Amino acid sequence: MALGKTISLYLIEGEANGRIMSELSNWTGKAYKIPRKYIKGSSDREELTQPGVYILFGSDGDNNLAYIGESENIYKRLCQHNEDAKKDFWNDAIVFISKDNKLNKAHIKYLEHRLYSIAKEVDRYKLTNNSTPTKSNISESDEADMEEYIKKLKLLVDTLGYKIFEATRKEKTPKESKSLVFYIRTKDVNAEGEQTSEGFLIHKDSEILKETKPSFPRSLAILREKYIATGSIIENNNKLIITRDIILSSPSYAAAFILGRSANGLTEWKLLDKTPLKSTLE
Repeated sequence: MALGKTISLYLIEGEANGRIMSELSNWTGKAYKIPRKYIKGSSDREELTQPGVYILFGSDGDNNLAYIGESENIYKRLCQHNEDAKKDFWNDAIVFISKDNKLNKAHIKYLEHRLYSIAKEVDRYKLTNNSTPTKSNISESDEADMEEYIKKLKLLVDTLGYKIFEATRKEKTPKESKSLVFYIRTKDVNAEGEQTSEGFLIHKDSEILKETKPSFPRSLAILREKYIATGSIIENNNKLIITRDIILSSPSYAAAFILGRSANGLTEWKLLDKTPLKSTLE
C-alpha cells in the first residue's frame, strides 16, 4: 500500500486562477504556477531570481504544447519569454526552485535534459524546444539527488493539472495486465484497451475500421482526421492502425472510434473470457 503525501497549495492572490505556490512535505524543492499575465508582477517573489527549471504550457488549438527550460535567474528568463513573439503559445509557467538555494548550473542542466527526455517519451505534449537540451555531467551522489527531485517534481506538476510526465499506461503485475484489459474482436478489427482515471485508453497497435456509418459522431470523425494527419493512425494492408495510446472520455466513445459507428462500450468491450465491461462494474 502506497504511503500518503501532504502537498500544500498557497493561492498568492487568493484565487484559483492566480499564482499558486506549492510545496511537498519533507522536500527541499518548491513550485510556482504562474499565469502569463502575472509574470511581470512576480518581481515580488525574490526567490524566483534563483536557479531553477521551468515549463511553459499552452496550445495551438490542435495540440497541447510545452517548452522545458532552465535558468540561473528564473524571473529574468520568464520575462524574456513573455516578450518573445516566437513563444506566443503559452499561458502558464510552472517553475521549480530549491528552498535552500542549492541548485547550481550543472543541476538545472541535468534536470532540464531529463525532464525533456521524460516528456518526449510520454508523448502527451508537443515540445517546442528547438533541440534536445544538453545533459550535464554531475557526480553519482548528485545524480541520485536530482532523480529524487524529479520524482517530487512530477508529482507536483500532475497535482497542478498537467500530465506531461505521466505515462498513459501504468505498470501492472502480470495478473493485473490480464484482468484489466478489454477487447473488441471481430473478423474485421482487433482492438484492446483499459479503463483509467482519465477515461478509456485504447492501446497502441489496435486496429480501427476504415469505413464509417452515418451514426458515427462528427466529433470522432474530426478526431480521426487529426490523428491520421499527425501519424497517430496509419494505413497498413487496407486497415487503420493506431500508432500510440489514445485516451477517450468513455468506453462508448472509444468503441465508436474503433467501429466507425455509434456503440455501447459497456457491451462492445469484453474481457478475454467474453465477459462484457458492464458485468465487471456490477
